[in-house]
Order: sequence, then structure tokens, then C-alpha cells
Amino acid sequence: MGLTRKGLLRPLSAAVAMAATTVLVAGAAAAPVDVDPVDVASAPGAAAAPASAPAPRADLAHHGHVSLWGDRIAIRIRSENRGPSDVTASTVRLRFSAPLAASQELPYGCLRGGKATVLCETGGLRSAGGARQTALDLTLAGSPDEVVVRLDTVWSGGARDTDRTNDGHEVLAPATGDAYAF
Repeated sequence: MGLTRKGLLRPLSAAVAMAATTVLVAGAAAAPVDVDPVDVASAPGAAAAPASAPAPRADLAHHGHVSLWGDRIAIRIRSENRGPSDVTASTVRLRFSAPLAASQELPYGCLRGGKATVLCETGGLRSAGGARQTALDLTLAGSPDEVVVRLDTVWSGGARDTDRTNDGHEVLAPATGDAYAF
């Protein structure tokens, strides 16, 4: 499986492909449209570390801001790893309380995971190294007065995240055009 853009094929990990599987439900305006997908760590066929080798530890963190105006939503994400181990790659999931427009131009390394979900690879994140930036400018299917955006890590390259409080966020973005931080 991979993303095709201008004739280039970039392979995506099996974990990203599995994380893209969602169950859609009719949700209220304040709740995200997509429901959490399968737990990647316990998915059938997921590689498990040998009992004698503990999983490396990492601390992934995502911060940034969300802006909503009309039918447009912009998200800027800064992903970093506070260590102690390096992460070969990770995937961040964004879920929206309003469905996205059917036609969408996504940045390289991102794919749709449902009517209101986008998944983006962060690439490798060195322990206490530089952060990776992800910028999304999306179109919604309508022009809501507000959108709830949920952001979380769905895959951490096999590393065990020692602090899950800084890689999952929920932000209410009113349609003011202002930037709301997470």
C-alpha cells in the first residue's frame, strides 16, 4: 500500500494502513464523526517484541494550532520525541467533528482514514532531536460554526510511549479564523 503523488510511490507501514481502518457512525456536532480504529498494538499479525527484549521507550509530543473559517480548516503540528530512545517513524491521527470535503489535497505522507479522519506520518524522530512540522489546509463538507479536532499518536514505530498526556489533544475551534493552540 502506498501514496501516489506525481508518479512517486511511497510505501506506508502496515500499522498506518491498519490505523486507517475506521468505523463510521452518525455523531453529534460536538463529537468526532469517526470512532477509534482497532488497537494497532494488539491487532492480529502485529509484530511483538521478544519477551527477553523490552520495547524501546520514547516520549512523543504533538503541539500546534487549529484555525477555522468558513469551510476551511488549517492545522499546524509540531511533532517531537523527548526520548530516551529514537523513533524510526510514527503516525499522527486527526479526527474532525465535521466531515471533510470528498476532494482533498493532502500533504505528502498523509492519507484519508475516513470521512472525517486524516493520518500523517511524521518520519523518524530522534531522541531529544529536532521537531517535524506538518501543515494541513483542508476543506470541510460544509461551513460549521465550530469543529472539534482530536489529535493523537496511533503508531510510534514500536516504541513504548512513557507519557501519553502530551501526544493526544482535543481542541474546539470556533469559526473565527483565530488560531487555537493545543
